[in-house]
Amino acid sequence: MGTERIGTVVGLWRFPVKSMLGERVETVDITDVGIVGDRGHALIDRQTGKVVSAKHPRLWPDLFACRAHYLRPPRVGQPLPPVRIDLADGTALRSDDPDADAVLSRFFGREVHLGRFAPTDYTIDEYHPDIEQLNPAGERDVLVEMKLGSALFAALGWPSAVPEGSFMDLFPLSILTTSTLEHLAALGVGSDFDLRRFRMNLIVETPTPGFAENTWVGAALHVGDAVQLAVPLPTPRCVMTTLALEELPADPGVLRTIVRNNRLALADIGRYPCAGAYATATRTGTIHTGDTVALAA
Repeated sequence: MGTERIGTVVGLWRFPVKSMLGERVETVDITDVGIVGDRGHALIDRQTGKVVSAKHPRLWPDLFACRAHYLRPPRVGQPLPPVRIDLADGTALRSDDPDADAVLSRFFGREVHLGRFAPTDYTIDEYHPDIEQLNPAGERDVLVEMKLGSALFAALGWPSAVPEGSFMDLFPLSILTTSTLEHLAALGVGSDFDLRRFRMNLIVETPTPGFAENTWVGAALHVGDAVQLAVPLPTPRCVMTTLALEELPADPGVLRTIVRNNRLALADIGRYPCAGAYATATRTGTIHTGDTVALAA
């Protein structure tokens, strides 16, 4: 089977703590459960048992003001190294500090636990902003309870793409192209479609105009010398793309532009606004910035 070169990896991102700012790296190790160390931790609300997510910005408004990075690179087959977390008030802590939960609880104003594994019934609260056609149910300006990870797959009656205990939303990896970012910028004049808003693992520079990833669904991608990825679904977008992040202001226009221009059918569960694509690794290995991306022909 031949391949067609379609782009180059220009960015690699790992997020040690779910819904906090992550770290841009030059090299990542890919396993069948994603980038080693990606979403390796998350906060869990002790009162509700739910996983803390920036998808509920009214309850957790400061998550994007916190940054997490590993103190040394995580390695395949080894325990994850400690994570340093820098909070918005200037406080710094380590994931292995004995008082880490207490420090985090004081900052967020709620009792939280920094967890390594998602609960079996992995549930979050997600705010659906007041945007028409945001989801098949037509929910607007409402907070909903939502299952993610293996709990969502179990509820749908599908084989899970992630193991129980994973903090991934749906699939282990996510990819976004420069073509999609440039196309959105042309469609949504006045909004800043900075790649950081989308929290993707692989950023691929592509010459194909438009929503390049839409054509990859069901195909195989070869990345660098070793890694092969399957692309099962486009990536649905949510309120997180609209939130203020570092110097970027809050902007609901980001999500409105995606809704207007790229609503796609996700399996048999309805149409959602999408930007980027999910992926799973069918052949594992190491990816470097600068690696070639090819589509199996």
